[in-house]
Amino acid sequence: MTKLSVNVNKIATLRNSRGGNVPNLIKVAQDIEEFGAQGITIHPRPDERHITYQDARDLKKVVTTEFNIEGNPIPKFMELVLELKPTQVTLVPDGVDAITSNAGWDTITHMDFLKEIIQTFKSNGIRTSIFVDPDLKMIQGAALTGANRIELYTESYAIAYANGNKTGITPFVEAAKAAHELGMGINAGHDLSLDNIQFFKESVPNLLEVSIGHALISESLYLGLENVINMYINKLK
Repeated sequence: MTKLSVNVNKIATLRNSRGGNVPNLIKVAQDIEEFGAQGITIHPRPDERHITYQDARDLKKVVTTEFNIEGNPIPKFMELVLELKPTQVTLVPDGVDAITSNAGWDTITHMDFLKEIIQTFKSNGIRTSIFVDPDLKMIQGAALTGANRIELYTESYAIAYANGNKTGITPFVEAAKAAHELGMGINAGHDLSLDNIQFFKESVPNLLEVSIGHALISESLYLGLENVINMYINKLK
């Protein structure tokens, strides 16, 4: 079964829009685990506009499933990850002004940088993953950095699927096959939803984990958080 890691950034966004502690991020994360999710993902950004660095520290104390911290490995982010030692760190090449992640790493251009970062995290017992587009050259570059896993950036698949074009899955299938042959695990995330997750899961081989936030929280407004998490889990079996 593919694991579901729930990105709770949107819960923090809602809380921060009003101030105070409603909704309570820590309680929501605990509920998400109780409802059956196998992981919690956060993506603290330098301006802390949703998840704060203190949120990361507070979540570390209570998360009992896999804890995944995503972000651009600037010094402040690296210090946080090395302090908390989550299950997994996912390296994402976000600009400081990015609204959301919008590209994978160029693992060829940034190979030396990524090698150094990944070695630092791996030597501290932290599983490493690199956010990449489904480009075979970038997959090969990721393997050379020493990363344990890749996270496939799935926006192009989601757009194609919504337009009725199921052939948009093809590069992801090929990328997953290549990553597996190179000894890396396969994660995926970005714009995956209840509409498109099952076809993705059924098509992409060796898919270990998906990280879903925006769609899952949006769907939960209509269907309820517990119900939606179990709907995802059923589609990922």
